[in-house]
Amino acid sequence: MFHRLAARTLGLAALAALMLPALLPAAQAQTANEKVARMIVPFPAGGTADILPRVVADKLRDQFPGGLVIENRTGAGGNIGADVVYRAEPDGKTLLASPPAPIAINQHLYKKLGFDPTRWVPVTVLATVPNVLVVNPKLPVHNVAEFIAYLKANPGKVSFASQGNGTTSHLTASLFMQLTGTEMTHVPYKGTAPALVDLIGGQVDVFFDNISSSLQFARTGKVRILAVADEHRSPALPEAPTFAEQKLPAMNAVTWFAVVAPPGTPAPVVASTQKAIATALALPDVKQKFAEQGAEPRGWDSARTGQFIQAESAKWHKVIQSANVTLE
Repeated sequence: MFHRLAARTLGLAALAALMLPALLPAAQAQTANEKVARMIVPFPAGGTADILPRVVADKLRDQFPGGLVIENRTGAGGNIGADVVYRAEPDGKTLLASPPAPIAINQHLYKKLGFDPTRWVPVTVLATVPNVLVVNPKLPVHNVAEFIAYLKANPGKVSFASQGNGTTSHLTASLFMQLTGTEMTHVPYKGTAPALVDLIGGQVDVFFDNISSSLQFARTGKVRILAVADEHRSPALPEAPTFAEQKLPAMNAVTWFAVVAPPGTPAPVVASTQKAIATALALPDVKQKFAEQGAEPRGWDSARTGQFIQAESAKWHKVIQSANVTLE
């Protein structure tokens, strides 16, 4: 009896050993599916860079059985959060949702980065938000021509705010000065909010902001928007003309918000994620929430997103070189 039980136990053990390799992939796949997905936002909560991914993430939770969370990993111009994503497993469960800096610009600003932005796997562009030329109402100008004339009559005397050295607002102002042959004095801040506070208070004269931040203050007359740096007028402020309408067509600068994945992320994973995001962006309530931020939903495929990022990177590289902007 003992021998029969032992033989049976050994037989079951042998069968289990034979079945184990076949069962492991299924178990591993189940574990992978149950893994919590993360969308890393490398900037603080509360701004457009944080709001837009959260709106989309709310619609994507069914795509991730293990759940989907937004994590704000801030610092170093977006580099800290970007580094986290760059080193993550390329399984589609860790994504970077960010404005241009750590995706297309920082490699031209910083002498050394802990990651290679050229190796990001593009997923999609969530939205574009036009930058606008915003001035304190006390500045005696009402259009771009008057503004350029005023700058040339007062070289270096007009101050412009930025969200910080090397930020979109700084580079947009640099582009404007290069195109118009004008000179302003740069006053860097730590973010949009303090820059707007001082613009409204008259401590600085000009701010090349994205429209979502300045819109409410323009509507109440606390600031004046002279031009939109996009190919067409913004639906959020249709009365504001573009730079092109004011004879400065090369002055095109939008803030964009893209989703990218770690190097090596498989194409099928990228394609399914892009499709889910594009579907979310087409929902009426998502469109409405984006419109409230002055943002136009995009949802482009990976190939178009990659081409767009490369073009933007090349464009701002030229501006950075001409303005001689560097960061440690």
